[in-house]
Amino acid sequence: MRYLFSAVTSAVGSRGWNRRHFWGWLNAVFNKVDYERIKAVGPDRAASEWLLRCGAKVKFQGFERFHHDYNGLPVGPLGKYKIQAIDATESCIMYRGFDYLDGLKHVEEIKFNKCIYIEDACLERLSSVESLQESVVTMEVVSCGNVTDKGIIALHRLRNLENLFLSDLPGITDKQTMVTRLQTALPRLDVSLDLD
Repeated sequence: MRYLFSAVTSAVGSRGWNRRHFWGWLNAVFNKVDYERIKAVGPDRAASEWLLRCGAKVKFQGFERFHHDYNGLPVGPLGKYKIQAIDATESCIMYRGFDYLDGLKHVEEIKFNKCIYIEDACLERLSSVESLQESVVTMEVVSCGNVTDKGIIALHRLRNLENLFLSDLPGITDKQTMVTRLQTALPRLDVSLDLD
């Protein structure tokens, strides 16, 4: 597989495209939502395929460890495996694919670490998913350079959010106001900051 990508990037590079443009295009393809697939296999299976295709990891209810191999996803009756946690560390997930989150009802933990495509619109979209508003308890947003106060404040719609860890977010300009607004909306929320 690596050889294939290397060959394609070399060929593309010889035509004047740069590698960054090519990888951006490929990442957009990985994030394209397949609504027919969601209907066919259900939201949890379709979302897990999207996440793993983009380099993220998922943990299903009843499993101790995260799955990271697309070809190693568990098989069985549709609807049997429910996503409990998402670790999108260094993945290429982007706003375009966030429709895959609709219908996920069991996600308790989400980590966005070093995600170059995560931006305010992603956090706003995630926070608008009704089922996630009820299920998400823990979130981590670390080293996502396109996230600002606006995106973090949008997380106030996650009604059961209890733990929020924020670190290395240069787009945050008024951390005190941001924390106050979050904790006013979510009195049980514990916010851990490492933004200096």
